[in-house]
Amino acid sequence: ISPNIVVSQVYGGGGNFGATYKNDFIEIFNRGATAVSVNGWSVQYASASGSTWQVTNLTGTIQAGQYYLVQEAAGTGGTTDLPTPDATGTIAMSATAGKVALVNSTAGLSGTCPTGANIIDFVGYGGANCSETAPTGILSNTTAAIRNSAGCTDTDNNFSDFTLAAP
Repeated sequence: ISPNIVVSQVYGGGGNFGATYKNDFIEIFNRGATAVSVNGWSVQYASASGSTWQVTNLTGTIQAGQYYLVQEAAGTGGTTDLPTPDATGTIAMSATAGKVALVNSTAGLSGTCPTGANIIDFVGYGGANCSETAPTGILSNTTAAIRNSAGCTDTDNNFSDFTLAAP
């Protein structure tokens, strides 16, 4: 089971037709009791069956019980800007299926289903070929995968840990 820092929300429909938000994003949550530095960490993304990982570097500290917003690529649709992000990347995520890893390194992952102690949390969504136990349901331009219990639930089963809802 993941330690205190987990991926709490994944949204790849940003900027698409019918989307509210202009950008894709990944949200991280500190479900622990102490602050955690994410200097030198990254969030990484690969397509549902891909082995090429794109990297967005993280900096700063996530206080206990706090969220950390990583803004990714913008599309031409959407009507609302995200709140001020804690980190900004340029990854264009799939609205329906993909893989997101929270890594305690900035080195890019490799392979379709990477493993190792440097992977802090992993989320496969939609038809992803790799996940913790089973991927979440299929997302859309208007739905995100949101970790249950405000980010606190983590049984290492993406399908049961996440609910699909408006981002």
